[in-house]
Amino acid sequence: MTASHQDSLWLESSKGGLVAKLISIRGPLRTSEFALDADLYLGRAADNGISLEDPEIAAHHCKISVVGHSLILNDLGSTSGTFVNGLPIKRRELKSGDEIAVGGSLFLINDEEYKSVPTSSLCLHDAPEPLSLKPLDLSPEHLETLSATSLAALQKVPRLERNFNALLQLSRAISGLRDEESLPWQLLGVIFDIIPAERGAILILEHGSDDIRSQTAWDRVTGPEQTVSISRQLVDRVVRERIALMSDDSGLEYSSAPAQRDANSPRRSFLCVPMVLKAKTLGVIYLESLDASAGLTEEDFRLLAGIAGLGVVGIENARQYERLGSENQRLLAQANLTHDMVGSSVRMLEVYQFIERVAPSDSTVLIFGESGTGKELAARAIHNNSPRKNQPFVALNCAALTETLLESELFGHEKGAFTSATNQKKGFLEVAEGGTIFLDEIGELSPTLQAKLLRVLQEREFVRVGGVRPIKLNVRFLAATHKDLQKAQSDQTFRPDLFHRLNVISITLPSLRERPEDIPILAQHFAAIHAKTCNRNVHGISDKALDSLKQYDWPGNIRELENAIERAMVVGTSETILAEDLPETVLESTKAGAVVPANYHEAIIHLKKQLINGALDQAQGNITEAAKLLGVHANYLHRLMRNLELRPAAKKQYGG
Repeated sequence: MTASHQDSLWLESSKGGLVAKLISIRGPLRTSEFALDADLYLGRAADNGISLEDPEIAAHHCKISVVGHSLILNDLGSTSGTFVNGLPIKRRELKSGDEIAVGGSLFLINDEEYKSVPTSSLCLHDAPEPLSLKPLDLSPEHLETLSATSLAALQKVPRLERNFNALLQLSRAISGLRDEESLPWQLLGVIFDIIPAERGAILILEHGSDDIRSQTAWDRVTGPEQTVSISRQLVDRVVRERIALMSDDSGLEYSSAPAQRDANSPRRSFLCVPMVLKAKTLGVIYLESLDASAGLTEEDFRLLAGIAGLGVVGIENARQYERLGSENQRLLAQANLTHDMVGSSVRMLEVYQFIERVAPSDSTVLIFGESGTGKELAARAIHNNSPRKNQPFVALNCAALTETLLESELFGHEKGAFTSATNQKKGFLEVAEGGTIFLDEIGELSPTLQAKLLRVLQEREFVRVGGVRPIKLNVRFLAATHKDLQKAQSDQTFRPDLFHRLNVISITLPSLRERPEDIPILAQHFAAIHAKTCNRNVHGISDKALDSLKQYDWPGNIRELENAIERAMVVGTSETILAEDLPETVLESTKAGAVVPANYHEAIIHLKKQLINGALDQAQGNITEAAKLLGVHANYLHRLMRNLELRPAAKKQYGG
């Protein structure tokens, strides 16, 4: 289950006591510490427990509440948001090591455990499994059926009444339990109330494995300081076979510590019971007694089996509560994510989660993706969910301008820097001060501009064209490209040092053919948009048109899909977008044997194939000559043959 250290393994729990602190690691209060022993407010107002002079945060921004042994963080309706580990939250239970971002400040919940739990010590040793063991049946015994009169006449036993009261108390405690770590201590407390054991230990296993997740050990007399020693082989067998084991009444010379085993060691009785749920072992309860007059019995076993059954329900409930809490936080963060992207496929959900994680930081992000996949939308989403969202977002397409003009647009210029520079002009970098600059198609930058941009990224300052004074810069850089920059480095068209400066965090946006399930959603989205601009009353897209949209590969991705829907909206006349309203390139891509839009289009496609095959026959397979016979450009004929899937047959028939 776990690795051993020499001949034993010591598992120690965390220190007890309420020691949680909030440590400032970034911002105006850096290195300050605040005790979390009472409710704590954070905000701009002076009456907060932590007052921050930051225009980005609200007067009363958020609150940390102490609820029992838990810390709860609540956002108080702030506009810039409260973030935990990079995710926006409304309410969150905090754990040790969580990072809380408020405006430009970052706080850390200290690494010490703040839940008040005792310290325990447990040793798993590799001594041979005791020979004198008695397996016990975990299945309930059949109870003898008694009449109502007979049941009423049964003698009331004080210990039995005490046992029932303890189990009732435990079941009530478990029903409201939300913390898996406190459950073992409650179980041990009840066990010592009703079973005459001197020592006990509870091992909780990792989900889906036999590794120990947590351990709790207690000695009735000395408390948690006394080490409880258990045979590793004994625990392994109970976990593996899901059986309870009990030491035989004949006794066994077996001590509490492996090093003390000798002829004078006291006789020990013990019980080891698995905690089983749905044929899976979640943990083990171990009890032992060194008192010969108060040895553990099968009656104690039946009680312990009942407690184990209640305990395993508590463990599963606590884990389910934790899972639901995590899922709720994820869904809340996703709901609070601001973006203009459309899609609910698995690939797009991964993109949204990426944006949630990277938006709160100031790290440079490099976005890869084919043309038309929405790289600028992703960049805007990162900006809109960042602390800089109220500052400028400036986008510059590096492929749309010449080198000279691009340098002037990016860095700005001084008056007289060149012939047409009649006035001083701020560049995009200066305009984006405090916000975000997005450099689209960064792979198109010339080598000269690459070197200048590298200096800006390194020094966070720049000089205007024709200027001499460096200007300090506070912006976040986002960049995008459809090129393979790794290959561009090999071709020596892109600087490796600039690539590494830009590629701090990267993501590749999926092409439309990689998420076909989003095509109907996107098509309906664009139809609604262009219905307004075209003043059309369109209620949807026909099934045959959707079939054609799904079968097309969309080399132009989302941009091409939007153009196709806009074209259909302009040329169509019905209240539904029909297949014949779509561009010919989309209809021509219908694969052989697939569901075609209509008989009319089947006939058109069949006729086109006949005409092309006839022209190829006349031209003896020469595509250029065949294009002349058909009166079309050779490039168009190449594309048409590819869409109609005629190229393989033509190559086989005519060669080449």
